[in-house]
Amino acid sequence: MENAKQLQFEKPKFFERLKGMLGVDFYRLFHTPLFYIFLGIAAIIPALVSMGSMGGGEGMFTNAWQIIAADSPLYIVRDMGEYANMNMVFIFGGIMVSIFIGHDYRSGYVKQLFTTHAKKEDYMISKALVSAFSMTCMCVTYLIGGMISGAATGLAFDINGGSLICAILGKMIMSLGWASLYTFINVIFRKKFGISIVLCFVLGTGIPVIGAAALLGNTPALNIFLYGSSVYACLSSNFLSVLICLLNSAVWAVVYNVLGWLVLSHRDVY
Repeated sequence: MENAKQLQFEKPKFFERLKGMLGVDFYRLFHTPLFYIFLGIAAIIPALVSMGSMGGGEGMFTNAWQIIAADSPLYIVRDMGEYANMNMVFIFGGIMVSIFIGHDYRSGYVKQLFTTHAKKEDYMISKALVSAFSMTCMCVTYLIGGMISGAATGLAFDINGGSLICAILGKMIMSLGWASLYTFINVIFRKKFGISIVLCFVLGTGIPVIGAAALLGNTPALNIFLYGSSVYACLSSNFLSVLICLLNSAVWAVVYNVLGWLVLSHRDVY
């Protein structure tokens, strides 16, 4: 009975702490030019990758929605046209997370935070959620930029509406898993900003999984990885695809947040 009362008492305390930290992180996010710069970058990327399709679809793309996602799951990239879609948000999103968290340590914010706020798990969860929100917003601006670019280059917009929605939802959902990974990387290499940037870039491009796919083949078994499920969200997606993305993103978010909490709990956080 006493344990049950204690649990009921601690639950509001956790959410209250998390709410306070999220409030601070979101305030800092909305008041830094970095966030809006990366939203702009995400919106411009589709214009850059669709330049090859100028002239009525004779370039990389034959359909405007291919700027958003590949036609089918492609774990092995054969040409840049197959990779040049919303997945690139996860590369630039990783760089943004590195800069955002790196500033925490360079500015002394973390030292002040952990002096008055000892819960390391709150820091991990808050940073992962705010970063996931940021990348989801980047997905939205990428989508808008992609539609404008497709119309400007004269590409067709024919598509199965349900599959398109599933593909977009799948990629947005994957933002949580990617954000948790990037937060974990930056917690490990918090004093080595350059290394965290490079690692986030390499993992965001999916190079390790692409290498594994070269050996194993174009197999759905690679959906166990973040990059695999991100690729699985394609223009032939369905409800099952979204469910797999949700499960993958949630599981890896828990794994990386727990690992990050362990790192912060057993090492010098400054």
